[in-house]
Amino acid sequence: MPTSRRPATDASSPTDTAGAAGMRVLKKYPNRRLYDTSASTYITLADVKQMVLDSVAFEVRDAKTGDDLTRSILLQIILEEETGGAPIFTANMLAQIIRVYGHAMQGMMGSYLEKNLQTFVEMQARLADQARGLYDPKAFTPEMWAQFMSGQAPVMQNLMGNYLEQSKNLFVQMQEQMGKQAGGLMGGFPGFVPPPTKP
Repeated sequence: MPTSRRPATDASSPTDTAGAAGMRVLKKYPNRRLYDTSASTYITLADVKQMVLDSVAFEVRDAKTGDDLTRSILLQIILEEETGGAPIFTANMLAQIIRVYGHAMQGMMGSYLEKNLQTFVEMQARLADQARGLYDPKAFTPEMWAQFMSGQAPVMQNLMGNYLEQSKNLFVQMQEQMGKQAGGLMGGFPGFVPPPTKP
């Protein structure tokens, strides 16, 4: 594989280096290499992961077709992480996710998981803020986190209680939305009784 850089004019144009609203544009070439049009240099998947960790807004585009490949690159990063030492997804969890594909609830499940994850991230941020006054959260080992969490039992119970309550509320909202949609679709059929709504 050649190591020489492509000229900037080959990899980017004035219209796609900035992207939408300052979005950083990465181009993916057939040789699987990624080109950062802002820095005019090739980057690795590890660099893209660092951009995610740094909350840098970016999109990945196919250099030839212009197709959006952002999701597939993020999935590659997740796959690398999952094949590492401490995976998040169990085989059962992955099987459950696969079963949702093609189901009527697929779209709503995506929204439910996204909101749930956002709530979890907010909870994690609050814990990190509490720890910051005592320690540097980034320097914590898993053992140190375990000790910190055991000392924060009431706080954790409160946070987890709020998290589970929000999760339950999201699910109830999804059920109500499904009920309304079903009522709208099935209302024209004789004998159809809509499901009861939450008071």
